[in-house]
Amino acid sequence: MRFPRFVEAVSRRAELPTELAATISRAVLQTLAERVTGGESADLAAQLPDELSGYLTAPAEGAVTGGAVTFVHRVADRAAVDPAVAEMGTRAVLVTLRETVTVDEFQDLVAQLPKGFDAMVDPIPRPPYDR
Repeated sequence: MRFPRFVEAVSRRAELPTELAATISRAVLQTLAERVTGGESADLAAQLPDELSGYLTAPAEGAVTGGAVTFVHRVADRAAVDPAVAEMGTRAVLVTLRETVTVDEFQDLVAQLPKGFDAMVDPIPRPPYDR
């Protein structure tokens, strides 16, 4: 999926203007990169358009912790939007990611997110931990 189509999908799902959907998409990907391992970030980036993959660069200082609320607030700060708008946008980006990358890649991503994210990425179940 090319960048304009990704952003259009996010815009449509979140009912946001295209420019704002692009800003939120970037903010969500940057915040995801803080939450997952560098390897997962690179795997996800490899399946995204070049215009988006650059935002998945893992931070030098290591992973950021916190639940879904903290994540949404970081997205809101990065995108300079209200947390409610950031939450709608985050949900739209995650759904669009689920449709853009392979099932295995999306499940790998979800497995590294705190349980509070389940509501944002349903109906994809978490993989069992007792493998």
